[in-house]
Amino acid sequence: MQKFIGGNAVTLLRNGTEYFPAVVAAIAQAERSVYVETYIFAEDAVGLSMADALMAAAGRGLDVRVVVDAFGTKPYLTHILETRLRAAGVALVLYREDVFPMTWRRARLRRLHRKLVVIDSRRAFVGGINIIDDMNTPGQTPPRVDFAVCVEGPVLSPIVSAVTRLWRVLRLVNADLTRLSALDFEPVIAPCGTIKAKFVVRDNFRHRRQIEWAYLAALRVARSEVVIANAYFLPGIRFRHALIAAVSRGAKVTLILQARVEFRLLRYATRALYGQLLAGGVNIVEYERSFLHAKVAVVDGHWATVGSSNIDPFSLLLAREANIFVRDIAFSGQLRRELAKLEHEGGRRVDPETWARRSLSVRMMNWCAYGLARAITGLLGARATRW
Repeated sequence: MQKFIGGNAVTLLRNGTEYFPAVVAAIAQAERSVYVETYIFAEDAVGLSMADALMAAAGRGLDVRVVVDAFGTKPYLTHILETRLRAAGVALVLYREDVFPMTWRRARLRRLHRKLVVIDSRRAFVGGINIIDDMNTPGQTPPRVDFAVCVEGPVLSPIVSAVTRLWRVLRLVNADLTRLSALDFEPVIAPCGTIKAKFVVRDNFRHRRQIEWAYLAALRVARSEVVIANAYFLPGIRFRHALIAAVSRGAKVTLILQARVEFRLLRYATRALYGQLLAGGVNIVEYERSFLHAKVAVVDGHWATVGSSNIDPFSLLLAREANIFVRDIAFSGQLRRELAKLEHEGGRRVDPETWARRSLSVRMMNWCAYGLARAITGLLGARATRW
């Protein structure tokens, strides 16, 4: 398990309205290199502004590399924009480009879901925000609600190690990339703040359950409050028991979950767990105002996380994910205030008594969805975690 590293500066960025201006400005100031990983790169106003910044950096002679998940970005990134980026000198890689035709083979479902930007190895952006406009929410009510952080300091060392390791893997499996040099990033790790932080990834090699373990470690010692905002929430039995155990120790546990239906199976399967959680004293708030895409949490006012990992089988068992975990009262307090706004300005609390009186047909639909979700998880080989 990774240890917290002191001496960092960590700045919370709320939604794309704060995130993209900060990233574009950082790219404009870059002197040596720009590295980007994302699940979605959309050809909308935000995507084009990012593309312009990347192409301008490449035009200045910088080493600019972008890795985009082939499946996630397929509906959004056009061949025209791909061609423009490559012609401008941007090394653009589609992660697992052989995804189509899509199959249920586990290897095909191991996607690149993390969202990282590394500038000159001295500044990084980590979170859940894809390169897509907050107002571009097909089938959903805009704007998209999400978070990211800008980090500087010694925590850059594991971030740079992670992106270097992925690029090494990409060069091994993609002959076209051998013409490009290996990443030669030297992180700037001089202390520049007072925040303790750690960078945790989930992959299918050495770090299969690290993000889940980091959550569980915090839940096991929670004493006063746990607040989790998560877009796709289908936790395993250990996670559910940890939430209920925190309640038994006197902690107020609140889950802020998405009320909007995006993936029906996951939506109905998640609701199958409401009864157990509500009976255990967990508060559930469904965010109704717009599209909740966040993956964040605050525990006991001093521990917080911001990242790309949902609490569901896809994120915890299949995809490449990345979260920043922070121990700092000021940062945790700032994030907690943002979650309070979500809860009180756009949330609806699920009443335990009303939930207990739902119809038999609704109960059956929820449990059938949960059973199907478990069966699919088993077929994908994800039996190591009890769901």
